[in-house]
Amino acid sequence: MTPGSGRAGEGGALLIAAQSGRALAAAARRAGFRPYVADMFGDDDTLALTDAWQRLPGRFGRGAEGESVDAVLDELAKAAGDHPLGLVLGSGFEGAPHVVARLARRFRLLGASAETIRHLKDPFRLAALLADLGVPHPPLTADAVPDPAAWLSKRRGGSGGGHVRPAGPGAPLRGRYHQRRVPGRPVSIAFLADGRDALWVGASEQWTAPAPGRPYRFAGALEPISIGEGMRCEMEAALRAIVARTGLRGLAGADCLVEGGRWWLLEINPRPGGSLDVLDRRATPLLGRHVEACLGHLGAPEPPPARIAATRILYAGRPCVVPPAPWPDGVMDRTPAGSVIGPGDPVCTLWAEAGDRAGALAGLDRREAAVWAMFSGDGDHEYQTGGTPAPERERACGGAGR
Repeated sequence: MTPGSGRAGEGGALLIAAQSGRALAAAARRAGFRPYVADMFGDDDTLALTDAWQRLPGRFGRGAEGESVDAVLDELAKAAGDHPLGLVLGSGFEGAPHVVARLARRFRLLGASAETIRHLKDPFRLAALLADLGVPHPPLTADAVPDPAAWLSKRRGGSGGGHVRPAGPGAPLRGRYHQRRVPGRPVSIAFLADGRDALWVGASEQWTAPAPGRPYRFAGALEPISIGEGMRCEMEAALRAIVARTGLRGLAGADCLVEGGRWWLLEINPRPGGSLDVLDRRATPLLGRHVEACLGHLGAPEPPPARIAATRILYAGRPCVVPPAPWPDGVMDRTPAGSVIGPGDPVCTLWAEAGDRAGALAGLDRREAAVWAMFSGDGDHEYQTGGTPAPERERACGGAGR
């Protein structure tokens, strides 16, 4: 079942703001809410899922910007009529806790507070917390490093992996920092938090779609994957301690690197992340659990789905125009026909489900071929081929998705 195709109930109105709000809107419908969405794309399937839509001011990859964010959400709140249940924020606000604080004064915030975001998205505050808790974490510095090849450059408050670069000579530019490279495959741990404790939801594999200047751009996820019992216990203990110290609430993610029996926590994404599509297949809709966790109720753990689900984001390698043709099955984030997609911009997101990993990845490959065939068979595009990251791409996965 494609995410969001479950029958929606007659729940309350929910405001959603994110760089791309389609996944949250689909999750809201599955949970029985009526989504009112502000995002930067206005994709066809997003509009079909929402009761009302507004364009979110800002720039994709940099996040929401300006006081006009307030006005946009005011318009959505008016369209919702009766008082909305609250506001759920997706990607695009990690680097703007001052905007989150301002919005929290106007709306009931269902998610991490501004102060929690400041704590978790300040890389040096997070590193200090992890050191205090004994959680493995790569070293950081704001200074020049003698061996740049062993380090990465990251933007404070960045998301989606597109901000991650190899380190260069000299000190990091303003707003950036160096993080030492460590080996491993990218794994994201989804969990629920109630401000005091954390509950494991699931683990997903993550991969990248490298582009010039953006070698770690997020490209998709696959779930479920297995984590060794000992490592999982360590990760769960770390997440519970982090929540207890930061007051984090709602559905969130922890980006990690796993190598053999070792693991490192790279960062915490204090919001529903890019793996939501593959995660929201459990008996209880995840966005309903997100709201309940924000209200202080974690609930009980649920087993992961038996089948493997995977997503892949396709990016344009040069300007292209969306043809007036129906999108193939298994395509999400469907850009409206006639839209001009710039080089490096997302074209759509693919979805596939199968009984095993190979089958899910093969399904993505078939759908990818169908999408490019829709674009007159033009293969001159950038995208993650084969659905799996090459080993040299497995050393960073900073944040999740659209």
